[in-house]
Amino acid sequence: MGRILAIDYGRKRTGLAVTDPLQIIANALDTVPTHTLMDYVKSYAAANAVDAIVIGMPLQMDGQPSESYTYIRPFVEKLRKEMPAMRIELFDERFTSKLALRAMIDGGAAARTRDWSTASARRSSCKDTSIRGTII
Repeated sequence: MGRILAIDYGRKRTGLAVTDPLQIIANALDTVPTHTLMDYVKSYAAANAVDAIVIGMPLQMDGQPSESYTYIRPFVEKLRKEMPAMRIELFDERFTSKLALRAMIDGGAAARTRDWSTASARRSSCKDTSIRGTII
């Protein structure tokens, strides 16, 4: 059984998380400049047993793709062309930040470390890799 690579696509930086080989636990892997993402993903997949790639799909509350999906779609299409044998799935990420916040509260994180204004700030400033894995 191989790993699942998760991608939280951003216009400038992209967060990556990966499961353990048994696909039980996900941990933060890296944050990379988005312009280097394709090379990073291909290199990581070639060096590690990756069964699937999951990409966060930002949806609005009514289930329609959000404005930021227009930036993600070209990457997904290119990834599917460059890695045709790889299983690539989109995942509804509407409530992942709330789940991560709940995990931080349950884990005893101080209030000042939980008060971030944007999702990208949460992902890049969070030091606890298990929480970053949840966010991603």
